[in-house]
Amino acid sequence: MVTPTLADYVDLLFTLVERFWQHHAARPHRGHPFVYEHKALIVFFFMMQQRRIFRFKTQRRWLQRHCEMLKVFGLDTVPHRTTLSRRYKTLYAVLHDFIAFLGHYAEDLDPRFTSEDLYTDKSLFKAQGPVWHQSARQDGRIPEKLRHLDTDASWSKSGYHGWVYGYGLHLVDNRVGFPKLVQVETATVAETIVIDHQAEQIIHDFAPATVTTDNSYAQARRIRQWAQGGVVLLTLALKWTKGQYAKAYHSYINQPEQRDLLQSRRTAIEPIFDLVAKALGTTGRQKQLPVQRLANVRPCLALATLTVQVAMIANSIWGLPLRNISTLVTAFT
Repeated sequence: MVTPTLADYVDLLFTLVERFWQHHAARPHRGHPFVYEHKALIVFFFMMQQRRIFRFKTQRRWLQRHCEMLKVFGLDTVPHRTTLSRRYKTLYAVLHDFIAFLGHYAEDLDPRFTSEDLYTDKSLFKAQGPVWHQSARQDGRIPEKLRHLDTDASWSKSGYHGWVYGYGLHLVDNRVGFPKLVQVETATVAETIVIDHQAEQIIHDFAPATVTTDNSYAQARRIRQWAQGGVVLLTLALKWTKGQYAKAYHSYINQPEQRDLLQSRRTAIEPIFDLVAKALGTTGRQKQLPVQRLANVRPCLALATLTVQVAMIANSIWGLPLRNISTLVTAFT
């Protein structure tokens, strides 16, 4: 079986970035033009993350020792580490739009990447370093001997991870697990806040028939609003049981097709969070992050989500199992 090489993945990534840039309707950058283009840095940081090089000083040294790669990335000179740090922190908005673009673009590449039925969920990732106990955090007090603390992180609890001090990855994907939309917040930010923020983009840009969620997204008002937009929000709605509308909704979700979509949520989205963790090289039940502070965590998790997208597109082209990201990770390392 023929498998893609590093050069194949880099060419594919640059092609996808170029397609994005051609269709991206972002507002023009104000001020002095960037010395290093976003598209060059997307590919560079993508490779650095695959090689588990997260410190900006080390990234600069890697470029200095591999000057032949400057041309590959489209860079004329080696950026200073402070430039890499500053640009990395501003890359999240671009990656957010790039991932959404690929969510649309991939539909024409493979029918399995359709947006007909979507799924959304949140997964917690532990902050790098020690935890900040809630009592001390609420008082704004950092214990004297607590070093390398990520003060941006916050606490949240999930049924699988338990209590986690860190961040939340909010993901929208389809039935085969292809990511469509991503948002990264601190752990305490609730799913309901994020889905309300994403609602217009999901309903109007992706226009799915259904969006399947877990019970934490259930709210009668939200279900009605999405229905008015032509999208069925499927959830178990365990607490919404009284009244004629609630009874009609439960009768609807108990139909075979809707029940099948609800049951497939565990295989459609939950394993994708494990792929994102694998793309980061993080291990352990709570998936500890390799970087600190929200400004760094956002592009880090967005790049990991992009990794899953690129791997699945490449797997579609080369006829490999869709959820196999090992081939990509091996090629870059």
